[in-house]
Amino acid sequence: MQNVKAKKHLGQHFLKDESIAAQIADSVLMQGYNQVLEVGPGMGVLTKYLLQKEGIVLTAAEIDTESVEYLMQHADKFLGLKVIQGDVLKMPLSVISTEGLAIVGNFPYNISSQILFMAYENRGQVKEVTGMFQKEVAKRIASPPGSREYGILSVFLQAFYTIEYLFTVDEWVFQPPPKVKSGVIRLVRNNVETLPCDEKAFYRLVKMAFNQRRKMLGNAIRPLLTSPLPDWPELTKRAEQLSVEQFVSLTNKIEALRSKSVAQ
Repeated sequence: MQNVKAKKHLGQHFLKDESIAAQIADSVLMQGYNQVLEVGPGMGVLTKYLLQKEGIVLTAAEIDTESVEYLMQHADKFLGLKVIQGDVLKMPLSVISTEGLAIVGNFPYNISSQILFMAYENRGQVKEVTGMFQKEVAKRIASPPGSREYGILSVFLQAFYTIEYLFTVDEWVFQPPPKVKSGVIRLVRNNVETLPCDEKAFYRLVKMAFNQRRKMLGNAIRPLLTSPLPDWPELTKRAEQLSVEQFVSLTNKIEALRSKSVAQ
């Protein structure tokens, strides 16, 4: 079992059930790329299973000095592993690889959403994200339109990734045990390079829609519309009812309406 000293400032809970680590490693697809970045390896429980994957080129980013020292002192257990000490959120991914890569980990709860935003912002390079999140976050990312969990990050990520909720992990497999269950999800890059709309307008629309998600869209995004409201079916729905494609369509309608208004 790994050193399970709690590092509360990292929001990290360490796995003591190695079968879960093996399952996560088995879930990493590595389709057409072999560069993998493990975030927060701790004492290497997941790392050693990742290193068993054929052809893998594994880099581990770890902010904690004790963990880095442990990995370096036990380099014979982690042959082929490259360790970088530092905050992964402040590292340009080009430091790790200039090619396509997968991001993998038992992600610290307090930075898990930021890791997803990092993947989103580097979607040209990040081909896959597979790992463990707080169950609530994992469900939110993987939820389809129409569910309560579906939100801003769901839309942004589902626009560019195919997302699967793989399995739930109970609290007792960690030390210290968290107060919530965890969920393992996998995001795999789809074929969308750019959205068929003004992407800045798309982001603005999605954020505005979900900031007042209890309201019908006609009211939630009224600042973007003319008066009287257009007779569009989307405006009678709530934000969580619209798919990525419907948000794209609505973006294009709004931009056409704005252009027409300017022209007049």
